[in-house]
Amino acid sequence: MVRFSQTLDDRQPKRREKSYAQQSDNQYYAREEPARSIDDIMYSRLPRPNQVQRTVYQEETPYEQDEVIYVQHQSERESIQPDYTKPELNFPPDQNIQFGVEYKPGSRPPVIGKNYTIRSNSIIYNDVVIGDNFRTGHNVVIRENTNIGDDVLIGTNTVIEGDVIIGNDVSIQSNVYIPTNSVIEDNVFIGPCACFTNDKYPVRINYELQGPKVRRGASIGGNTTFLSNVEVGEGSIVAAGAIVIHSVPPFYLAIGTPARIKPLPDHLKVPNRF
Repeated sequence: MVRFSQTLDDRQPKRREKSYAQQSDNQYYAREEPARSIDDIMYSRLPRPNQVQRTVYQEETPYEQDEVIYVQHQSERESIQPDYTKPELNFPPDQNIQFGVEYKPGSRPPVIGKNYTIRSNSIIYNDVVIGDNFRTGHNVVIRENTNIGDDVLIGTNTVIEGDVIIGNDVSIQSNVYIPTNSVIEDNVFIGPCACFTNDKYPVRINYELQGPKVRRGASIGGNTTFLSNVEVGEGSIVAAGAIVIHSVPPFYLAIGTPARIKPLPDHLKVPNRF
């Protein structure tokens, strides 16, 4: 599963009262991992829960325990080795959910953690690995080779084109388009109708597809557009309706069309709170 070395998420209220700058020196630390089995989803370093639930709609339970997290670059996805020996998941026929769309010979069924809610008319391809407490809206498409962390929401009509990494505590709203070769780190909010691109010269010349990199704690407003290979820095904010043609530095505000880059006001240098 995708893990990034640092996260803005902090579930202790007394720490949420501090500004981001005050927390930045001491909030990233290794935390004790509760004792759990590792024979459900195997990763090179990260133990996962012991059981995959078979029911689509379940009573969600808060995920109280924090996990030890580690650095994982996109190039390390080959090291992810989930256990594919578990029983196949069955979904109610009337929900029209396709879980495990085969796109090539030898593709592997998707793997998903516990406490998930997948709503009707959603499609999840093979070779997808998803963590705990996963939720979708309706008509969601998640293509192959996508790795999604814990506590992630994917809104209605959102399309994830494959070969994408999504971290923990991420909220992606409705009608968002995320292209191939994108990276979204922990504690990120993406507003409705945001559109990312990965081709600098569409159908004109050969170009290596490079999707966006949205760093931890960034917040992206609705109806925003991002050019290929743009990086949205840690803790930054992109205002609604902005067209981002250049990378946004950490703790900066991007606003306008094309987006102008300004320092982020101090009172906005706080973690996203879902």
